[in-house]
Amino acid sequence: MPRQLHLSAAVDSPGRFDAGHFTALARHAERAALDFVTLDDSYAPEPHRLDALATFARLAPLTRGLGLVPTVTTTHTEPFHTSISVNTLDWVSEGRAGWLIGISDTEAQARAFGRKGVAPADELWAEAADAAEVAARLWDSWEDDAEIRDVATGRFIDRDKLHYIDFTGPHFSVRGPSITPRPPQGRPVIAVPVSAADLAPDAPAGGRARVETAARYADVVLLDAPGPAARLTAATELRLRAGEGLRILARLTADLPDGASISALIREVTEGGGGVDGFHLVPADPARDLAAVADHVVPALRERGLFRTGYTGTTLRDHLGLARPANRYAPATPAPAAPTATAAAHAEVTR
Repeated sequence: MPRQLHLSAAVDSPGRFDAGHFTALARHAERAALDFVTLDDSYAPEPHRLDALATFARLAPLTRGLGLVPTVTTTHTEPFHTSISVNTLDWVSEGRAGWLIGISDTEAQARAFGRKGVAPADELWAEAADAAEVAARLWDSWEDDAEIRDVATGRFIDRDKLHYIDFTGPHFSVRGPSITPRPPQGRPVIAVPVSAADLAPDAPAGGRARVETAARYADVVLLDAPGPAARLTAATELRLRAGEGLRILARLTADLPDGASISALIREVTEGGGGVDGFHLVPADPARDLAAVADHVVPALRERGLFRTGYTGTTLRDHLGLARPANRYAPATPAPAAPTATAAAHAEVTR
């Protein structure tokens, strides 16, 4: 049986400022059983840009299986706040959150904050790596069963199961612990964008730093590479650096105004893998193209046995075939499928 592909899509829609538009896009993507959708974000002073993380928090209760992976930049922000925000998205989506790491590298973005000047890209990606490390430690700073909710004794938390992270690095010093329980996924999925040019021997320092961040912290790489041969070379190098647990999705434009363009996309997806695990589709017209993906592209892939017929798990890690990470601070025991707090919260809702 052929290996099934992973598929995701961007829902970036410049100039759109209404929740109904993004809800419709998410429903197209969920109807297709895509692994996840992404929404770009930045601190550039652009009109009509919605906050990506807040937008996906709005979509979380309106979806049931679709992964939600907003861009959250690490420049000009604190990793403590980022970790809590992404953790909250994981809770409200019941384990379907991710974090697409971004940086802010322009003077305009620096001026918008007024905290510090612009820095070289390699420094910003090194800072992003520290932010990812801090976030991962904070997500682990509560053991899965740290909440005891003992009404008789008035004890809400077992303090022995909360941990200081005591992180000190060149960019941040964070003691912890977090103020929110461990995420349902243990750690939300981390994605990093990488270009094949970043892996070239003569790559600029910023590209090399981005690859290093991806190799150390990414669960998913969104890869820009011009064709199957370049994809294969880049994917092979990334796996040498990061290991086989990394999921690599090649970015692919989806411009589908008619049937001939749909056939071309199906052919590219089925024949142009080049060592990647699947594709991250970038629609030219999100409403039109995601509907075409759900109605035509995905059914064609299912007929070939290349894509699932529906969601077989409940979390984004399930969709991607990624294990729930063990907690670095907890005793070495098998991790439960989901934290106790999730079941408790569900019981309160359904009571």
